[in-house]
Amino acid sequence: MGQLQKLASQSAIYGISSILGKTINFLLIPLYTGYLQMEDLGSFTMIYALIAFLNVLFTFGMETAYFRFATGKGLAPDRVYHNAQTLVGLVAILLGSLLYFLSGSIAEVLNYPGKSHLFKWVALILAIDALLAIPFAKLRMEGKALTFALIKLSNIFLNVGLNLLFIVVAYHIYMGDWLPGMQRWVATIYNPEWGVDYIILANLLANAALIPVLAYYGGPIRMRLDKTVIKPMWSYAYPLLFMGLAGVVNEVFSRGLFEYAIPEDYFSGLTKREAAGVFGANFKLAIFMNLIIQAFKYAAEPFFFQQAENKQSPLVFAKVMHWFILFCTFLMVAVSVNLDLIARLFFQSPGYESGLKIVPMLLLGYLFLGIYYNLSIWFKLTDQTSYSFYMTALGALITIGTILVLVPRWGFMGGAFSTLASYFAMSAVCFWLGQKYFPIPYRVKEALLLLSLSIAFSYVGFWIDTGNQLLNFVIHNAFLVLYGSILFLMEKKELTSLIKNNRQKQ
Repeated sequence: MGQLQKLASQSAIYGISSILGKTINFLLIPLYTGYLQMEDLGSFTMIYALIAFLNVLFTFGMETAYFRFATGKGLAPDRVYHNAQTLVGLVAILLGSLLYFLSGSIAEVLNYPGKSHLFKWVALILAIDALLAIPFAKLRMEGKALTFALIKLSNIFLNVGLNLLFIVVAYHIYMGDWLPGMQRWVATIYNPEWGVDYIILANLLANAALIPVLAYYGGPIRMRLDKTVIKPMWSYAYPLLFMGLAGVVNEVFSRGLFEYAIPEDYFSGLTKREAAGVFGANFKLAIFMNLIIQAFKYAAEPFFFQQAENKQSPLVFAKVMHWFILFCTFLMVAVSVNLDLIARLFFQSPGYESGLKIVPMLLLGYLFLGIYYNLSIWFKLTDQTSYSFYMTALGALITIGTILVLVPRWGFMGGAFSTLASYFAMSAVCFWLGQKYFPIPYRVKEALLLLSLSIAFSYVGFWIDTGNQLLNFVIHNAFLVLYGSILFLMEKKELTSLIKNNRQKQ
């Protein structure tokens, strides 16, 4: 279990920073739902879907290529780093400039007339994110999880602080509620018609502040484009680029396309953009699972590559998958049965709770994404990354097809089902191919049992409503306790052994 404990400890550091940071960002939901219009949340949902999609183009799989070539190809890590950073930097400047100068046309096409500044800021955000991607990967590669975590948290705190400054503090000063002596000055720079504008501006300023920090930890960049390094890295990375693009379609297009797929009169009293705001706000409640997936991915990717030469690696990978499913299914039940409480805490305006029913389905969808990340190690270790494109392209087709067919019929549930169907299909195909090319003894029957039980407990616990909040809380969490007891009984022997070994070491 030593290797798993190392992975768990690094996942904990990444996880604490990711969970704490995302939780802080998550606390912005009451701010947005309380101070912004529903259509601003719809704009926020769509624009950040666009950012997520374009971010893949800006980095084009070079983070994973950097991990692979810095650890397993006989090349000096510094040489790989400088080549990767040079190539990513050049692409970021080229694509960022193109997007910046086309911002006016993009605003018109996406129905944001007079808002070209939004897409200029988006171009700058994407370019900065790309320039920082390889230095962040270097920190992960060198095992500097704490440094990575602290930098990420600093960025998040700054972003949240700027959101509060722009959306809350400046607003109340402008209205004369706070600091009346500053009202006249603030009135000259504050725009009361801006909503999503301030969210994007805060993001841009917070990301720009990271440039000198990452430059310090990454060290000076030596401009290098060595053909003997770049060519094989590109051959390895470009299938991951297409995988990433298709993956982002799976990840964010259900939110980005929702506004355009829903019929105009589907929701009484809501415009299409407002409906997209409700959908996006409820989608954010699935962040609890996404946090764990992200933290796990940060730690697991370098860990898996480092285990590549270990003859026992298939057993290690199988055990990682098993414990991953145990933890994530418990988390899914915990969130689902308490959604009524979570909604009361985070939705500060009425109307958003109408989308709560999608959250358990989204949690399960993200769980399958995490399963896919576990399974995908076979094609990364066998250098058959082209398979990644086929699987994620399949997922993207399912996502788009499901949205176009089911959103006009099922509304919110159709959008959520697109996420679940996509990740489930990708996981199933990846498992089938992986067992053919790189067999790993996964505990499939137990995994299927846990997935079935957890979704049943999640939805039963979610739907029960006695009309009494306290009684609801007790009954809902009784399902959580029952599921936790089942997990404990299943793993009692191994948990007891682990506790005993830790006591002996102490």
